[in-house]
Amino acid sequence: MNQTNIALPILEALYRTMCRIRAFEDAAEAASKGGVAAFGQAAAGTAQVRGPLHLSTGQEAVPAGVCAHLKAADYLTSTHRGHGHTLAKGADLTRMMQELFGRAPGFCGGRGGSMHIADFSVGMLGANGVVAAGIPIAVGAAQSIRLRGIDAIAVTFFGDGAINRGPFAESLNWAAAFKLPVLFVCEDNQWSATTKTGPVSAGDGAAARARAHGIPAEMVDGNDAWAVHEAAKALVADVRAGKGPRLLHAKTYRFKGHVSVDPASYRDPKELEAALLNDPFGVTARQLREAGLSEARIEAIMAEARAEVAGAVQAAAEAPWPETSAAFTQIQDTGAGQWL
Repeated sequence: MNQTNIALPILEALYRTMCRIRAFEDAAEAASKGGVAAFGQAAAGTAQVRGPLHLSTGQEAVPAGVCAHLKAADYLTSTHRGHGHTLAKGADLTRMMQELFGRAPGFCGGRGGSMHIADFSVGMLGANGVVAAGIPIAVGAAQSIRLRGIDAIAVTFFGDGAINRGPFAESLNWAAAFKLPVLFVCEDNQWSATTKTGPVSAGDGAAARARAHGIPAEMVDGNDAWAVHEAAKALVADVRAGKGPRLLHAKTYRFKGHVSVDPASYRDPKELEAALLNDPFGVTARQLREAGLSEARIEAIMAEARAEVAGAVQAAAEAPWPETSAAFTQIQDTGAGQWL
């Protein structure tokens, strides 16, 4: 990429978002050790984050580049790996951590945890534990935007494994048929849980399937935050202009296992070693240096992010637990007031 085209203030802002996401994921991973009995590991009472924790470590450039173009009024849906999307959309980092810790001040009062994080105040409609389930929700939000005639768009993030599920095809069809203001973003990290995606996927991937529905699509290096930013800039502009849905297919890599306690022993170690050489932080740091930012400032941005997250961890650990009575609020029964 031509470095003369890179705007340093924008790239620095992208890097700051990436650092906040990486620092958050690292801290959440540490707090989750012993939080679930899985992959041969036993649960421990000392864990601060309980249950499955899905990390997006290595994918930070994608939400940073895409969400830089979103407004507070825009809607976003995520996956079970949604911390980065939520932070990049503008959600409060401390309340995010409190939700992961199951504490009362968290976004969902400690009920949702990692896989169901949501912050409607910034348009984040929720992470989702069901693969591909966030995609039709975003399309529904786009339909709502159209019906209400408001100035907004919807964006949905999903992984490469999601394109093999029915909701993806159904959503592409509906969005294209009604020319809805929605941007589909495939974070192609090459793994569907513990299965390599390529061998179980026919065709040329998300972009090709979008084009088959008449939706313009673009491929981009998902480890290059600036490249993602520029690609998303054009696609978002098209969606806002009423030109219908668009799809961004970002090729990246997930450094961690399926969940935080997964050692990913099914993965060839050489594959991970090769991926680490293209860590988005190395890519962006090099671009920052070439654009004139000092090494000291680059390091300071990450240090600031880690300090912010450390404060959030402390605040989460000190936050109150939900009252017992909260377990019976914000729930739905059968309508007769009886438990079945």
